[in-house]
Amino acid sequence: MQTNFTAEQLTDPHVAESEKILRKCVHCGFCTATCPTYVTLGNELDSPRGRIYLIKDMLENDRPADAEVVTHIDRCLSCLACVTTCPSGVDYMHLVDHARAHIEKTYKRPFMNRLTRGILAAVLPYPGRFRLALRLARLGRPFRSLMRAPALKPFAAMLALAPRQVPPPSIYSRPGNHPAEGERKARVAILTGCAQPVLDPGINEATIRLLTRLGVEVVAPTGEVCCGSLVHHMGREEQALASARANVDVWTREIENGALDAIIITASGCGTTIKDYGHMLRLDPAYAEKAAIVSGLAKDITEYLAPLDLPSHMPKGVTVAYHSACSMQHGQKITMAPKQLLKAAGFTVRDPAEGHLCCGSAGTYNIMQPDISAALKARKVKNIEATKADVIATGNIGCITQIASGTGIPIVHTVELIDWAYGGPVPQKLMDLHIA
Repeated sequence: MQTNFTAEQLTDPHVAESEKILRKCVHCGFCTATCPTYVTLGNELDSPRGRIYLIKDMLENDRPADAEVVTHIDRCLSCLACVTTCPSGVDYMHLVDHARAHIEKTYKRPFMNRLTRGILAAVLPYPGRFRLALRLARLGRPFRSLMRAPALKPFAAMLALAPRQVPPPSIYSRPGNHPAEGERKARVAILTGCAQPVLDPGINEATIRLLTRLGVEVVAPTGEVCCGSLVHHMGREEQALASARANVDVWTREIENGALDAIIITASGCGTTIKDYGHMLRLDPAYAEKAAIVSGLAKDITEYLAPLDLPSHMPKGVTVAYHSACSMQHGQKITMAPKQLLKAAGFTVRDPAEGHLCCGSAGTYNIMQPDISAALKARKVKNIEATKADVIATGNIGCITQIASGTGIPIVHTVELIDWAYGGPVPQKLMDLHIA
């Protein structure tokens, strides 16, 4: 794609990076076939190619974002299916990140939209606040049907997604050290997370149990905060970078205190962001090198387990539909490891049709864009249920929450099934439905 940025504009490193990304786009349109919003809405401006045109025009003319640009950028899930599909290697992720930051700086959103986004940014990254909000949700749930006005739909979506019972806090969600059983073979840190330990503390519990049985010491460091992905995708760049710096400091301290073989992440959405810390902080001389080291150590739990010498198990008689989260398959390019681990652990694994398409969760997308999200969820659930599986496995808490709201098939984190296969307890969701 030909660009016409001025030499002065290109002195801004963010603009210079976006200009290089834009030049790689050859207008081929391959991305439209795998873009969930284009497939759902059929609007060229709701495809990656259409959004690229809008972003180019906005940045090249150095003008504030307008309502049209905001509408179509807001509809982007950041699922990154287009990145997987693109034959030209267009780095759409960093381009749309720049566009969102530009929107946040130059566009004044309607009051209710600002309020909703402000509440999400002030609540979701903080486990204590999030837990309180979920408990208060039961007071608002009876009024959900009255929230039909467009400006109130996000609040209705929040109430619909909120679990009726909030699990009690887990000791595994607290900072601490979990020693390896037997001879210590490795030492890792684990990202405790923000929303995940509130919604489903069993995920980190299963991870720590499994790793310590395998001879891995697991450290949950003091001072860790949200990875920053939720606010990063809202364009709140300073807030996201502050979170990144805080976590880099925490993990650097652990590296200096006793070395780390990996930083284990059990939410693939967080993993995609943490693996990008090196890029996000590349312009910060105090953090660039440390952030690159942290990004290099970050590993999804299945990515870490894949090369370990785990024994194969006899079939368990349980059929698993594996849902590959977008942040896993498109963001981190981890596609085979989770399924191979499940098969080796004795499960029968099935791939749902249209596995490349997003389930519609995408961080806060199912709250901010509930109609498109609901259409994508219905499509995803239909494909999963067609597999006739006993259970669904995935590697991202957002997907678990989204898909669970649309089907009666139990959905668990992949690591919970692997933990069960190698000596851990049966996941509670399977016990309740008597399929174990």
